[in-house]
Amino acid sequence: MHSLKIPDEIDQDRRRFLGTAAMAVAATRLGLIAPAAAQATKEPATSFGPLNQIDAGVLSVGYADIGPAGGPPVILLHGWPYDIHTYVDVAPLLASKGYRVIVPYLRGYGTTRFLSSAVRNGQQSAIALDIIALMDALKIDKATIGGCDWGARTACIVAALWPERCKALVSVSGYLIGSQEASKMPLPPKAELQWWYQYYFATERGQAGYEKYTRDFARLIWQIASPKWAFDNATFDRSAAAFDNPDHVAIVIHNYRWRLGLAEGEPKYDDLEKRLAEFPVITVPTITLEGDANGAPHPDPSAYAMKFSGKYEHRTIDGGIGHNLPQEAPQAFAKAVVEADGH
Repeated sequence: MHSLKIPDEIDQDRRRFLGTAAMAVAATRLGLIAPAAAQATKEPATSFGPLNQIDAGVLSVGYADIGPAGGPPVILLHGWPYDIHTYVDVAPLLASKGYRVIVPYLRGYGTTRFLSSAVRNGQQSAIALDIIALMDALKIDKATIGGCDWGARTACIVAALWPERCKALVSVSGYLIGSQEASKMPLPPKAELQWWYQYYFATERGQAGYEKYTRDFARLIWQIASPKWAFDNATFDRSAAAFDNPDHVAIVIHNYRWRLGLAEGEPKYDDLEKRLAEFPVITVPTITLEGDANGAPHPDPSAYAMKFSGKYEHRTIDGGIGHNLPQEAPQAFAKAVVEADGH
């Protein structure tokens, strides 16, 4: 997948069009209409239409941007092993309500690239700072932020450390801020079994295996994490293309090794990590969500309820909903975003 720089005037027209014509949004998302910009560059039409690219911090970030340009901003963050298509159905729902929806590829995914030979660092504070840098680059002072998996952790960190930048929070599986110290504590064997891939990635064999079998590995995680989600090959392949990023394996391996204290972080993030290790309370309005069939490791809602001191609500989504909740239950996720935002 190639990085694509869309001229500002095309981007503005596209967002206005998507924000005012719901049928066209749906048609483009389903691939029934190939945007002129995509045709001109011979890029295959994607569910989001042509993506944008912007320099932000240490990255050139690839991101989808739909809805009216002047609408209240919402930033939606994906996890591993997923991509922006976690929100392929959520984004147009929110755009139709007047929101400007930004869905970026995290470092190591899709068209997002490092601007230099920076350390391929997957630690939690580095990813959170990527989102602050993106907001700065897009001149977004404050946004409602939603996330799932790595994206939920990142959204929680932004809300905790920079509440002035976060209007409201929607987090799948709740409060996911971690620390290396906390990760040293052993869990009961059944719980440890759920983290098998974390220990696999701690080995050189695991790194080589993930690099060789990236898509097979991701598909297995999808099946385990969402045992009742009957996704088809096209749905998986659409997201799996994001793993072709040249930094993907390095970022994933570093993320999980850093959590276990087996890989060093960068000193410039030490102060942030110290603050996160104190598990700061989140003060912004928050709705946490959990699927009733989440097969991935996740805390019980009662374990994190006290970490939210502002207006707060937890919702369990029924119907066999697994770990990738926004893609499996887009209506419920979009509803949570609107209501957390206060509309």
